[in-house]
Amino acid sequence: MTSHRHNLDPETSPRDGYLDAARECILDVGWRRTTLTEVARRAGVSRMTIYRAWSDMPTLLGDLMTREWGGLVAGRADLQEPTPERLATAMVATVSALRENELFTRIVELDPELILPYLLDRRGRSQELILGVLATAVAEGQRRGVVRPGDPVAVARGLVLAAHGFVLSAHTMLDDAVDRAALDAEHHHLIVRSLTP
Repeated sequence: MTSHRHNLDPETSPRDGYLDAARECILDVGWRRTTLTEVARRAGVSRMTIYRAWSDMPTLLGDLMTREWGGLVAGRADLQEPTPERLATAMVATVSALRENELFTRIVELDPELILPYLLDRRGRSQELILGVLATAVAEGQRRGVVRPGDPVAVARGLVLAAHGFVLSAHTMLDDAVDRAALDAEHHHLIVRSLTP
């Protein structure tokens, strides 16, 4: 295995570089075998440098997931003039990108228990970010008269709850009769119908 010491992108902040190193570790060996010491080694810095930024791996993972998933949402949230169609297109694209994200798939493959708290116990920062973007877009669509009435926060939460299944369980619904494109089309249709006045 090639060492990644001192290979941080000079365009990124040191903190982003440390998160990049953590991401590489998780992709290589999984969450359970990743340590702050290994993150420091890959980042080419002392352990104390990493310990000053994060006291433990769960804290670091929280920041990494927020950056990773937040980037996916920001890259697909072209919702300046939200319509049900545009919201559906953005949501389906985001769900698809998340399903294909190598960090997400690696965590689900090796350490799925890391996802469970965000499905069963509490919302994470990434979910709050997504909910905020959606609620704002829904409210703007309502202001323009193109999205149905209702509490924008509740509407956004309903959309995110429905999306959980398309992110985590879509593969269980695929076979010779239904492919991913057909399932994504159904997801799109559900969102459009849910939001149309």
